[in-house]
Formats: sequence, C-alpha cells, structure tokens
Amino acid sequence: MCPNCRAFITTSDKVCPYCDIKLEAPAIARRAPADVLGGLIPHARFTTIVILLINAGFYLAEELPALIGGNGAKGLPLFEAGAKYGPAIHDGQWWRLLTAGFLHGGILHLLMNSWVLFDLGAATEESYGTSRFLVFYFVSTITGFYGSYLWNPAVPSVGSSAGIFGLLGAMIALGMRDKSSYGAAIRSHYLQWGIYAIILSALFAATDNAAHIGGVAGGFAIAYIAGTPRLTGAGERIWRMAGGVAVALTAVAFAQMFRWIMTGGPL
Repeated sequence: MCPNCRAFITTSDKVCPYCDIKLEAPAIARRAPADVLGGLIPHARFTTIVILLINAGFYLAEELPALIGGNGAKGLPLFEAGAKYGPAIHDGQWWRLLTAGFLHGGILHLLMNSWVLFDLGAATEESYGTSRFLVFYFVSTITGFYGSYLWNPAVPSVGSSAGIFGLLGAMIALGMRDKSSYGAAIRSHYLQWGIYAIILSALFAATDNAAHIGGVAGGFAIAYIAGTPRLTGAGERIWRMAGGVAVALTAVAFAQMFRWIMTGGPL
C-alpha cells in the first residue's frame, strides 16, 4: 500500500501512480539482515513475536518455583510477580500498570491472548509501523490497568489483553480516519472483532473488563491522533523517539519489579 494515500501499488513502483509521491523500497526489503534466527521469526510479525516470547518467558518465570519444587510446590503469586494491585499502586508501585500486561494467570490465559495477539499485532504493525505499534501497546496497557485500578482496585489483575484491546482500538481508529472503501472494510472487520471480544469476555467471570475498556479507549485515542506513517517529516522522527521511550520505560518498570522482588518489599 502507498503510505500516503493507502492505494494498492506494486513493489516495483518508484512513484505512486495515484498521488505521485516518491516511494521507498518496501519495508521488508529495507530490513537487514533478511532473516532473523534463520527465518524462525518472520519480519511481518517480528515485534509481535518478540512480545509473545517475553510473555512466555515471564510465564515460565512465574511457574519456575513449581517446576523445580516438585509435588506440592506452587508458582509465584501474581502479586509478587508484578500484577496490578490497587493498594500497592497507591503506595507508589506505578510499574505494576506495565508489568501486569506481560503476566498471565494460567497457561490457557496465555495461549488465548497469544492467539489473538499473533494476528492482531501483525495487522497493526503493518498498518502503522513498528514505532506507533509500540506506543499503542505501551499506552493501552497503562490505560487498561489504570481503568482496572480505578474500577476494582482490591483485586489483582494480569494479562496482555489490555494491550491487545488497545491494538483493536487502533485498527478501529484507522477505519474511522480513512474515509475510503478500504477504511470502511477495516472499520467493519474490527468492530466485529470488538463485538466477539465482548461476548467472550461475558462468558468468563474472572475477565477484567475494566482493563479491556481502558485498553481499547487508550489505543483508539492515541492511534486517532497518530495517524498512519508518512515517508518523511519531523513527525516520523518524533514517533520513532516515542517508540524508544515506550520500550525504555517498560524496561525501567521491570527493573523496578525485580528490585522489589529482590528486596522483599515495596521500594
């Protein structure tokens, strides 16, 4: 697609035949090296798969005490692992609003979220680019668990669904901004996703619907402001910086979490 007018073009076009903007090579052709881990991580889903691997790694870390402890041993309690928990956040553990988005309450929880993120993440990154994708995921994770903190502060909560719903909100925003038939198709498709998600959420009493609502609201708002990438301009540099800041703050949040675990109490 042309990044300016969103028309379908060929990979050999140097200038868009519809809006006459000069084109760069397709993003996949500009990436180097051509393959990651011998092709095990496809570029179309690179950022998404990195997030999935992080989620899986933290789930294994949660379950490590049970795996090495034998019969009767239990995994790390969610609170100790970094779940959203209102009283702790109120006492200054802000990092829980981020770390909670990379933790899961069980293997089924992890697999269901991973299944959705695998497809939705790739679609969002393809439409918006990696920098915006990272910002959407970061912001919606925070807004999702902040909504959960306000709605039900006393109940611990975890899961990547806040960020996933943020990506869903971003794709709906894309359909709202794009007034073409392509935009209408995107809007219709992801609104259907939203309806199905609401129905599925209603089937499980433990679902944190406040995190879902906060996530989709945050993702929609930031994506509507961001729009899709342009080839040049200061705005694109700002979004690349914002993506880097999102990654850095997430790393800081996990550093705070590990420090809290190692010291055995609040910072």
